[in-house]
Amino acid sequence: MDKSKVFFTNLHTTPSSNLLDKMERLIKRAGIESIDFKDQFVAIKIHFGEPGNLAYLRPNYAARLATLLRSWGAKPFLTDCNTLYSGRRANAVDHLQSAMENGYNPISAQCQVIIADGLKGTEYREIPLNGEYCKAPKIGSALVDADIVISMTHFKGHEQAGFGGALKNLGMGGASVGGKLELHCNSQPKIETENCKGCNICVKHCAHDAIHLNQNHKAEIDYTKCVGCGQCVALCQHDAAVMGECDTSERLNYKIAEYTQAILKDKPHFHISFIMNVSPECDCWNHNDAAIIPDLGILASFDPVALDKACADMVIAAPAINGSCLTEKHPHEHLDGADKFHLMHPDTNWQAGLEHAQKIGLGVMQYELITV
Repeated sequence: MDKSKVFFTNLHTTPSSNLLDKMERLIKRAGIESIDFKDQFVAIKIHFGEPGNLAYLRPNYAARLATLLRSWGAKPFLTDCNTLYSGRRANAVDHLQSAMENGYNPISAQCQVIIADGLKGTEYREIPLNGEYCKAPKIGSALVDADIVISMTHFKGHEQAGFGGALKNLGMGGASVGGKLELHCNSQPKIETENCKGCNICVKHCAHDAIHLNQNHKAEIDYTKCVGCGQCVALCQHDAAVMGECDTSERLNYKIAEYTQAILKDKPHFHISFIMNVSPECDCWNHNDAAIIPDLGILASFDPVALDKACADMVIAAPAINGSCLTEKHPHEHLDGADKFHLMHPDTNWQAGLEHAQKIGLGVMQYELITV
């Protein structure tokens, strides 16, 4: 099996070469210009950060990339999908406001910001895949309509997947609200009766006629009709329609790989990951704990699987920062070379996702690391 090329640059700078210059040089060396961008809609898939969390990528990086893409004739836009959980990115209005608060707007980011699955997370396409775990992933429409996909990923820990890398950014982030339900759960949604207001919105919008109001004006699900699409969860404003039993870490990562495959299917794609401010948990939280390792650098590749593996290997090899939650939980231990993600989140299995991604042809785990 041939190795994929992963390109790396450290974070040392000079007066004539700042980090934005180094990122530009990195992605050019990695071959991004081999893609024909002329008149193509380019989705830059990025996490805008939950307000209060300061570990997200600075918009300056996205702005430099967007400027480059436009110089090559592209029509770039920044995008992400709404969240399944209630927060400040659960609908497009709040999501755009949050993005602007964190510096992602047409002025600072040098391109438009589009929420891929629309106002309430209901604008999606089912991509026929017939995967082992996901038959037709539900992908945000703007990502489906894009001609080219580029991921920009803040590499960090994740409490369910192990770590959040390119696959997590794409597969989970690019899923519609209903798609996120499919990723997280191995069962259909359920109704928390005490929270139900009888507003009837879930009944009106269920495409499968699987919900009705009972004699107490509370929603009930007919599981003989329910297909687990998650639209009732997306639409409910009262936390009455909620996710069912959550899936295992392995199955979650398998599904993330298949959703990523659906997003990248038949499209040119390229991936950039930043090993900076490696927080122990996801940027979806409204806070970020201290970084667990020193900042290492920026990596780029056409292969998201090899890229994630290279990032994981570098974090594992790096020393842990004293005073982080990692060293506090594992004092007096030599953590260089230890699987820091598994130490932080022992119930997770990030390797399973990469192995499945390789199995389905999304990329390979073997790589050649080229320093720029």
